[in-house]
Amino acid sequence: MSVVEQYARAHIVTDAAVPLVDELEAIPVTLRYDPERDPRSVRIALPGAGAREWTFDRKLLEEGLRAPAGSGDVRVWPCGRVQAVVEFHSPQGVLVVQFERQALLRFLRRTYMAAAEPVTH
Repeated sequence: MSVVEQYARAHIVTDAAVPLVDELEAIPVTLRYDPERDPRSVRIALPGAGAREWTFDRKLLEEGLRAPAGSGDVRVWPCGRVQAVVEFHSPQGVLVVQFERQALLRFLRRTYMAAAEPVTH
């Protein structure tokens, strides 16, 4: 099984004490799936001085593209027809990341294809 890594552009909005980026500019975000490390989880990594990576259930991402989903540290919901929002909660505050929905769908398709690859030795 192969690792899936995809880059997407996203807009960040945060209430954290230290601003991460200019909220008007899209930033590159790394989406990652490693079926050998954890076949049920995906990771989203944010760049910059406030770089942080969140790991959460792949099913949450899938469900959140159709209807609001999640509780606790990660929540996902559709935002109109072409956007999706992933909201991260931490002791430093709330970080809201807005994606093009198609980028997340493309990533999910690739994760399911990777998980279905036969293991060869």
